[in-house]
Amino acid sequence: MKKQQSGFTLIELIMVIVILGILSAFALPRFADLSSDAQAAARSGVLGSLRSGSAIAHAACLADAGCDQSAATGETVTLEGQTVAMAYGYPAATAGGIGTAVDLGDITPVYAAGAGTITFVTDCTIIYTAATAATTPPTFTGVDTGC
Repeated sequence: MKKQQSGFTLIELIMVIVILGILSAFALPRFADLSSDAQAAARSGVLGSLRSGSAIAHAACLADAGCDQSAATGETVTLEGQTVAMAYGYPAATAGGIGTAVDLGDITPVYAAGAGTITFVTDCTIIYTAATAATTPPTFTGVDTGC
């Protein structure tokens, strides 16, 4: 009597591994594209930091009787020993304004001289536009293109 074998042959096992390798080579990049998600999350974090820093500086200006909220320039508040330049009661769009109010580590902002804007991240753009009047708060624009 012949003994009947059970199981897979070595060739069948190798073919299954090759097919799984080919499938994973095509499927993995579609499911594991996490770099754009990470950049978008980082942009959201920077945007949140800018909003918080602006709100804290504005609250400091409101609490300081000497801070003139109607002044376009020349006003300052002190946050944690740092002097923050203010415009209409909010941080100015300068290195001494929002750039001092928020510590963003190694992110180097790009200031648009005279335009009242500051761009913090170039790939996933974040633009801080300073207040233009005492009743108009600054705007925070996050652009997802380029992420």
